Amino acid sequence: MCIEESQMDWWGCKHLRFLGFSLNSLTCKCLALVVIALALRAALFPTFSGFGSIEQSDLLVIHNLSFSLNSEFGVRRFKFLEVPQIVWGLNNQKIAFARACLTARMLNRTLLMPSLSASLFYKEIDLLQPIPFDKVFQFERFNSLCNGFIQLSRYSDIVNRTDVLELQKGSGRKWTVERDLDQLRQFGNDPYDGYETIRVVGKNPFLWHDHWPVKDYAKVFECLVLVDEISKEADRVVSKIREIGREMRSKIGSSQDGVVSGTALLQPVPYVAVHMRIEKDWMIHCKKLEQRSKVSEICSSKEEIMERVGNIVGLETPMVVYLAVADTLLEDNSILNGWKEGLVPFEKKKLGVVGIYKKHPYLIQSAIDYEVCSRADVFVGNSFSTFSSLIVLERTQKIISMGGSRPCAMDVRWPSYAYNILGESKGPRLWMTNMSDSNLRAISYGSNDISC
Repeated sequence: MCIEESQMDWWGCKHLRFLGFSLNSLTCKCLALVVIALALRAALFPTFSGFGSIEQSDLLVIHNLSFSLNSEFGVRRFKFLEVPQIVWGLNNQKIAFARACLTARMLNRTLLMPSLSASLFYKEIDLLQPIPFDKVFQFERFNSLCNGFIQLSRYSDIVNRTDVLELQKGSGRKWTVERDLDQLRQFGNDPYDGYETIRVVGKNPFLWHDHWPVKDYAKVFECLVLVDEISKEADRVVSKIREIGREMRSKIGSSQDGVVSGTALLQPVPYVAVHMRIEKDWMIHCKKLEQRSKVSEICSSKEEIMERVGNIVGLETPMVVYLAVADTLLEDNSILNGWKEGLVPFEKKKLGVVGIYKKHPYLIQSAIDYEVCSRADVFVGNSFSTFSSLIVLERTQKIISMGGSRPCAMDVRWPSYAYNILGESKGPRLWMTNMSDSNLRAISYGSNDISC
């Protein structure tokens, strides 16, 4: 609100006219207020270093204002948020990590690099195998890609390790989304904000309440880049798949035409990746989920998956089909049998890459499979699987970034499908992520609402 003109005679338009400006009274008043505000800020917030001061080095200016819950000043480098060890499967851990990042962002703090879990033991906490974040994802690369949005820091950056305030995360039915949000807002203000480190104690971040839209989570996921060692392992698996596909097409081309062009042999051979969820633990979980939610389109048998993948419209054959499945939990050894003619299935053993996986803990094995599936020309998964859902989110972003205006079109590049939902021509339903969703629930816990 601008003040009355009569109150501005000591500063207002007379001075501006003297300087050669010709401004109307409203503009003049507002400009004067801006100058006054700047003067007050300079007086109240000096640039010297000391308790309570705001140093330029302590701030990372946020340039992109399109993200929700922006801080007025930026991401502070020397105010920290510490979270518990992140547990469960790879993609639950990625969601938990993103939720921790967005919590730190809301509190205008830097997230201390959390510990992930290499093993899948999520009930016996003492059996968990902790693994540092930077053994899986590139630390510096994350900070570079997420600069101004989220920042990670190492524990060595803490100045006073005793200046810690514990934030007990609420739980139970009485702890609502609103109460959780109120708690976070409270800890973003004094006297709580004065502590160098806020340590969150309580449940795993995956189970924290969700206050952020899909696009904010997507931004964090974009900044997660696997370390070179893991990425190169995925390269080896993908190269093996494409090599087999090239050999198959070369044989067919030779038998039909006698000659295969050099250009055709050099082009990447497409493949289909199927996240085949038929393991014993999944079948128990999905049947209970169907009963509880009264939704029938969650579980899919081996035969249903094979039939629907075989009915994908426009799928060229011969085609290598990579089956991403948790081998140790698989009780059915016949997953390679019964596929439609022209679809040639491979799992790790038949592909000859078991050795690549076995030398790594569960978390790394899952990360390699994730890369193999996300790079596939066609991906088919289960819409109630977090693994499948995050792959589709990444592929949806890829389509949009490449200018795809019709992500659900039948001829879209890098299509994704949900085999648990019936689609066109008795095939799986086309699937894309709704990037305008207000939260990540559909991905965190699964849904049969898959946009297409």
